[in-house]
Amino acid sequence: MNIPDLPNYHALAVLLITVFALYLFRRDDVPLETSSLAVITVLCVFFSVFPFYQADEKHFEASSLFFGFGHEALVTVCALMIIGSGIVRTGALEPIGRYLAKLWKISPALSLLLTLILAGTLSAFINNTPVVVLLLPILISVSIRTKSDSSPMLLPMGLATLVGGMVTTIGTSTNLLVVSIAKNMGVVEFGLFDFAKPALIASVVAVIYLWLIAPKLLPRRVPTMPDISPRLFSAYLNINEESLINEKTIADVIALTDGQIKIESVQRGPDSRNIIPLPDTVLTVGDRLKVHDYPDRLKEYETVLKATLFSGINKVDDEHPLKAEKQTLAEVVIISGSGLVGKTLQQAHFIQKYAVSVVALHRAGKAMEIGRSSIGNTRLRIGDVLLVQGETEQIKVLKSRQGFLTIDGAESLPQTSKAPIALGTLFAVVVISALGILPIEISSILGVLILLLTKCLNWEEASSALSTQVILIVAASLALGSAMMVTGGAEYIAQVFVGVSFGLPPGGILASLMLLLAILTNIVSNNAAAVIGTPIAISVASQLNLPAEPFILAVLFGANLSYATPMAYKTNLLVMNAGGYQFSDFMRVGIPLILLMWVTLSFLLNWLYL
Repeated sequence: MNIPDLPNYHALAVLLITVFALYLFRRDDVPLETSSLAVITVLCVFFSVFPFYQADEKHFEASSLFFGFGHEALVTVCALMIIGSGIVRTGALEPIGRYLAKLWKISPALSLLLTLILAGTLSAFINNTPVVVLLLPILISVSIRTKSDSSPMLLPMGLATLVGGMVTTIGTSTNLLVVSIAKNMGVVEFGLFDFAKPALIASVVAVIYLWLIAPKLLPRRVPTMPDISPRLFSAYLNINEESLINEKTIADVIALTDGQIKIESVQRGPDSRNIIPLPDTVLTVGDRLKVHDYPDRLKEYETVLKATLFSGINKVDDEHPLKAEKQTLAEVVIISGSGLVGKTLQQAHFIQKYAVSVVALHRAGKAMEIGRSSIGNTRLRIGDVLLVQGETEQIKVLKSRQGFLTIDGAESLPQTSKAPIALGTLFAVVVISALGILPIEISSILGVLILLLTKCLNWEEASSALSTQVILIVAASLALGSAMMVTGGAEYIAQVFVGVSFGLPPGGILASLMLLLAILTNIVSNNAAAVIGTPIAISVASQLNLPAEPFILAVLFGANLSYATPMAYKTNLLVMNAGGYQFSDFMRVGIPLILLMWVTLSFLLNWLYL
């Protein structure tokens, strides 16, 4: 084993910054946007204070590290996010969802296979988040209506979207970054479908696994919304002569319940006229307090206040249980573009805007142990699930809003007359790029302009489709990759990698590189792993005097194997919350899938390219 000498001090510093960046990207308590900005800032300050001169004595400008914000890969990613948003906003995929929902009633086994194929196919051309947004409500509706387990359906569907994203250069932002870096370095320029052959073959293997084997590996899980019955109830507390609050004020009532009771109104007199529940309002026998809360809390108020609990005209008892008329539950998943990430519900005025009650907050597949009153003060993250309750019409309004994944068990999806335009625009973007008429970054920007001119989207909707996280992580990753290449850090890691793998054939080194990236992408950001890995792959190929293309693809495929942890990809979190999965479920299904894809793709890259 031949380990090279240490590189120059600038390269060592950049490698240390890279390790620091990977550590930051793993921290849950530090926003990814902050971590990315910190990496860019540290790099720029370092090269400003300690100038670096390249072999030709040319000074490396620290400001060049900002070029990632204008990089063609980032432009393309942003444009495709907006186009994907247009697809969702106009309901262009609604017919697919409708027919798929009908097929599930006929043949569940065949329907699961078609769902996996559909999920993978759509994800090859648009971001997989809209695909998951489309399919999650359908699959949950199927499980609720048929009283079947949703566990064998949701996780395989989510992983199928990741598998399909590998097929084209625009399938994921990871693909775009790897392809763009390879092009910028003058090594190889990939077309839209240039690596579709190995990706499609591997996808067939993956879909068979997800269809026949993965469902059997998953234990039965209770989803975050196991049923569709409301959980908040409106009821009345009747004040009688024995009540502790007779001749007491509203303030006294609140004090007796430790500030928990929320009195909506007070009904008084034979005509049940409503009076405003002011703190100094004095209550008398016959008054009825209208309250809205959990059943156990309502019964607690009845006991503490020694009042009588009524629902409508009936006293609440075993024969007349609580009922919440015209109310329904829905899950609202926080995704990028919602405008809620990093904010509290109170700061976003969520309840006032949408006129729904927030019953619970789920995070990482579990209900958070917080009181209902503190839900509004909890900062929200991508993947959080709000369990909300409101009238059916309000839930429909919420479902139509941009940036929310709303799951209410309904099969109907919003569709507008603009849907054909949005779908046609996506088709045109793909065809124009595939035929080489225009580069993908230009055709995608043209597609965004068409959507805006035809009013499929407005500027507010277009801007909300952009993710600050994606923009900053891409820019930071590109800055890291550039610094590693310029200083020789990437070449040094490549020399170490070749030295450690001494004795292996080229195919073995390629397979080792892909496995390394597969492990890395399940720990840190897949974009960061891909951008750091691409220069290393090019240097490895150069030292072995082999074509760079298969080694670049090893990085691309390896960085897409984000199957083993819920944090590895944002849609994993959406699926985890919706299906009530645990961390171990992803490992149980994801690790075998990673190994299966690693073996398959390693063989295919050796066979097709080496």
